[in-house]
Amino acid sequence: MTLASSARSVRSRTAPGKRRPASQAEQRRARLALVDGGRSATNRSLGGRARRFVSWAGTRSTPLIQFAVALVFLSVCLLGSLLLRTQMVQNSFEASSVQSSISKLTQDVQDDQDKLDQLQASLPDKAQQMGMVPQRGTSSIDLNGYRPSENMQPQNQGQAPGARAGQH
Repeated sequence: MTLASSARSVRSRTAPGKRRPASQAEQRRARLALVDGGRSATNRSLGGRARRFVSWAGTRSTPLIQFAVALVFLSVCLLGSLLLRTQMVQNSFEASSVQSSISKLTQDVQDDQDKLDQLQASLPDKAQQMGMVPQRGTSSIDLNGYRPSENMQPQNQGQAPGARAGQH
């Protein structure tokens, strides 16, 4: 092997003499615009800023209308998200207040049930203290064949209603 054969040769894949035309090179360059570095009264106002923004957006390849639509869409999405989050927090607060109210009412019902159970348990003792005797056996009254006895009927059946009441 010789030195010449061991040395590498660098080859370019571009063909010599094939250059891009000058018009394509100029098209790829960014457009240059004059930027005013000083601050004047018009640049500080909102109208001056808006005019600068419009001139800036006009120099770009993206049209101003597309940019404005995207800005409005993002603003609406932000406001919608904010409103949705506010509503969710409000609903959460209402749900927690309803849950605490339900737990208070459940506790009140449980307290009243315990009090009722205590009163029912003390009822036989109070009845015995009053002199009542527990019932022995069952008794029932059958009123299907009931007829008033002769001595229970009013004696003044033939008289006028005023006479029965003791009116003179």
